[in-house]
Amino acid sequence: MESSFLLLRLVLLASALTLGACNAGCPSAGLKPNFYGSSCPNAEQIVQTIIYKEAEKNPILPAKLLRMFFHDCFVRGCDASLLLNSTSESTAEKDAPPNLSLAGFEVIDMVKEALEQACPGTVSCADIVALAARDSVSFPFGKSLWDVKTGRRDGNVSLLSEALVNIPRPTSNFTTLVRSFANKSLGVDDLVILSGAHTIGVGHCNLFAERLYNFTGKGDSDPSLDPAYAAFLRTKCSPTDNTTTVIMDPGSGLKFDSHYYVNLKQNKGLFQSDAVLLTDGAASKVVDEMVDFGAFIAAFRNSITKMGDVGVLTGKEGEIRKHCRFVN
Repeated sequence: MESSFLLLRLVLLASALTLGACNAGCPSAGLKPNFYGSSCPNAEQIVQTIIYKEAEKNPILPAKLLRMFFHDCFVRGCDASLLLNSTSESTAEKDAPPNLSLAGFEVIDMVKEALEQACPGTVSCADIVALAARDSVSFPFGKSLWDVKTGRRDGNVSLLSEALVNIPRPTSNFTTLVRSFANKSLGVDDLVILSGAHTIGVGHCNLFAERLYNFTGKGDSDPSLDPAYAAFLRTKCSPTDNTTTVIMDPGSGLKFDSHYYVNLKQNKGLFQSDAVLLTDGAASKVVDEMVDFGAFIAAFRNSITKMGDVGVLTGKEGEIRKHCRFVN
């Protein structure tokens, strides 16, 4: 009897330790494929139909929605707190400097409106963001590039101050980036692989101009940046330019592929946060591996799924917003 009781206590202790070790980055038991299979059977098809239509009209949309998903998950987890508008009492994440260049909110609103008509109060804005990112990137391929587990619920809090602390910056060094990703239970591999999202989209001049002008105080450019590429960028961006944008992956800026890593190995990473991936042996090895498109897609599928698990609200946590920009 005593031995059985002792065994039970050991089992319970082991379970408690396992749960204690699992933090915000661990897979959520509340997420599952086709979560809305019974409550809103056509939910994912509704999302895909609208996103495919919008992506066809706007080739830059995939980059916008993928970046939105990333910025949402890195603050309070993937809870659509990024979508909330500021109020008279609080300034929201959306109005933090790192988020001022985000776009695509009106597309999320469009999807939400359609889902509310089909299945009122059922599909979360957090799941819409996750599905929209996947579907927009997948559109040119005509098939889903990765699976999205659903069942997220929407958060009720959105703070500018938290966005400033949690969103990785394009000027960050390698140590800072690793720490930022580790805080979300994402490793060095995930850092390198998710940085591959820079294969689509544009960057604003002010986020990398420091690399072009007076980098060390001697009127020079960043020595880790290819000189010819730096000269080209100077023809596009002045030291004080806050509005001009340039393609992040020259030669393949609208195509989701592994060309980002080809450019990176040629010292043509646009941001400081790109270039520093070559300063660490383990990270640089991953860069070499990701040049192969098949390897990149397989790895990206795994890393973005891990990111989509970060800090999610499930069950009775949070709420299902009626409108993505406002709490109920």
